[in-house]
Amino acid sequence: MAIAQAPLGRRRRPPGRRPRTPYVLIAPAVIAMLGFLVYPMASVVYYSLQHYNVTKPWENGFAGLANFHRLLFDDPLFWQSLGFSVQWVGVEVGLQLIFGLVLALIVNETFVGRALSRALVFSPWAVSGVLTTGIWVLLYNPTTGVSRYLADLGLMEYGAAPLANPDTVFWSAILAELWRGVPFFAILLLADLQTIPKDLYEAASVDGANRMRRFLHITLPHLKDAIILSTLLRAVWEFNNVDLLYTLTGGGPAHQTTTLPLYVAVTAVQSHDFGYGSALTTAAFVILTFFSIAYLRLSKFGAR
Repeated sequence: MAIAQAPLGRRRRPPGRRPRTPYVLIAPAVIAMLGFLVYPMASVVYYSLQHYNVTKPWENGFAGLANFHRLLFDDPLFWQSLGFSVQWVGVEVGLQLIFGLVLALIVNETFVGRALSRALVFSPWAVSGVLTTGIWVLLYNPTTGVSRYLADLGLMEYGAAPLANPDTVFWSAILAELWRGVPFFAILLLADLQTIPKDLYEAASVDGANRMRRFLHITLPHLKDAIILSTLLRAVWEFNNVDLLYTLTGGGPAHQTTTLPLYVAVTAVQSHDFGYGSALTTAAFVILTFFSIAYLRLSKFGAR
């Protein structure tokens, strides 16, 4: 009986031995992840257990859970900033989803100038947060901004500063972030809208379904996973929003627009209290992780 021989120039791998080439190929990516993700996260957890303030080196040392005890029981600004973060995320994400869905439905239709309309709708998403803030600071300027023209119409008082007034600063900041955030939902939802088979709408029209019924029974169910994923991503991003609020209001007036990440930035960067800032960051990470898991479970993401 002839015995099959391995082709010349090829070595047989010993039984039970795994190839090393795949591990060698992914090693750079793994090292990069360890360097840019795992190490910074481990450093934050380490410093959260330390008293580490560069302006008071004589107080530095192991703190244990003292920083977490401080933020839970001795720091009312932590709870105030956390409460505002929840309010900010809820209002922003809800309004961005509604307006983004409306825009996606509009630019998904066929009409003259649709390409230009899509470009105009999506353009704010390409603008950086600091540049967005510069635009809205000029618009809110009490001397040369929109408020002056509204005062000319008798709708506002002359010299009104929306960003300095506790009664208007929240909605002024909401409007500025809406301008930048709505295109995110419009882009994602439009991409998913274009995958819905046209035959479904035609069959529903033949059966007598009006536009609202087609939207409720065809469009929304198809967009379910895209809505869940986009709202989760945007909620995490809005919770971590620092650039716009920092440059627009600085967290004021009287900490009314201070989110938890903005409080972290002020504590760590301005006050140089890196130990307590790390504890605040760790708390924010735990909150976001719990929220993300609970949201995906309750929304049944991926289920049909």
